Amino acid sequence: MDVVYERCCGLDVHKKTVVGCVLMPETKEVRSFSTMTEDLLEMSDWLRKHGCTHVAMESTASFWKPIYNLLEAEDLQVLVVNAKHMKNVPGRKTDVKDAEWIAGLLRHGLLEASYIPDRGQRELRELIRYRRSLIDERAREVNRVQKVLEGANIKLSSVASNTLGKSGRAMLEAMIQGEQNSEALSGLAKGRLKAKKDDLQKALHGLMGDHQRMMLATQLRHIDYLDEEIARLDDEVKKRMLPFEEDLELLDTIPGVGRRTAEQVLAEIGTNMDQFPSAAHLCSWAGLAPGNNESAGKRKSGKTRKGNQKLRATLVEAARAAARTKNTYLSAQYHRIARKGKNRAAVAVAHSILTIVYHMLRRRQPYIELGATYYETRKKDAYVKQTVRKLQSLGFEVVVKPVA
Repeated sequence: MDVVYERCCGLDVHKKTVVGCVLMPETKEVRSFSTMTEDLLEMSDWLRKHGCTHVAMESTASFWKPIYNLLEAEDLQVLVVNAKHMKNVPGRKTDVKDAEWIAGLLRHGLLEASYIPDRGQRELRELIRYRRSLIDERAREVNRVQKVLEGANIKLSSVASNTLGKSGRAMLEAMIQGEQNSEALSGLAKGRLKAKKDDLQKALHGLMGDHQRMMLATQLRHIDYLDEEIARLDDEVKKRMLPFEEDLELLDTIPGVGRRTAEQVLAEIGTNMDQFPSAAHLCSWAGLAPGNNESAGKRKSGKTRKGNQKLRATLVEAARAAARTKNTYLSAQYHRIARKGKNRAAVAVAHSILTIVYHMLRRRQPYIELGATYYETRKKDAYVKQTVRKLQSLGFEVVVKPVA
């Protein structure tokens, strides 16, 4: 095979050590380094001394990040590669052989680098992912509150749609203070919940003990703390998103995609679509494209492959929101596919949303709503023939005339 890079290095990365193999035209050299910053700087000097131009390593957990951060500042082309794309021969696997194998693949141009955004986008992505984790944790804590209420025979969620709304929060605070009279508790209802006073009295009649009060007080404090932290992160994200306001407004026009979802999508894929050759490539990278599994002329499972899990989860959530909209193309697509399975329909609509995002960011054009009947209109003749055949099979004579 032709040599593409004369001087290159393969790194086998672990938590405490990293093994490097430098390949040069005349020889090779292998060394091990600690993952402490001082030793990584020594490794960087070692690579410069040998005139390396390209470095490749596996995307092992988060252990590649400190190495990438240091080598990124040097005049080196750093490739972070999917481990599946460069597996070594089984039975011949050591750290040194892995480093040599990676270096050999890199030398002959057989490795494809994963998409690694710049430092600014990486920090924004980390910030937004952390905010998402806090939001998920808040949802789990709300479920724990509901669990404690059920254990105290309090059926508040059976009457109030939001247990921690203004009315529900006031009732919980009163319970923590020792109030047990269901009539007094139901009197704290506000807004439309006032019309359900009789049901509330029944739902709030329970067996609230000191243990349940202590648990509820702790959980409400935790929820308040999470609300404060999420608000702080929202402010920080808003500041960092100021340069992308135009892109956020574009994505906000897609059914099912709100401001927070648009922020998550931009943090994951960026605004420059040149790094993705096509919309299909982007969908495959996100893990939203069907798998390709055929053997002996038989098609096997076409389940989606693993991709960017954070982006995939965000888009599937947006797809389910789009399914609840009225008279939209995405909603019609979801309900058309849902007979094969709701999860399959959600992934299909998520694929469509990401394709729309790709073309909107590339062309800088707003979303154009096609309408709920767009799919049927495109295949009008096929639908008419199918309907006529069904009626004829039932014994009817059908004459089709277009409306004037």
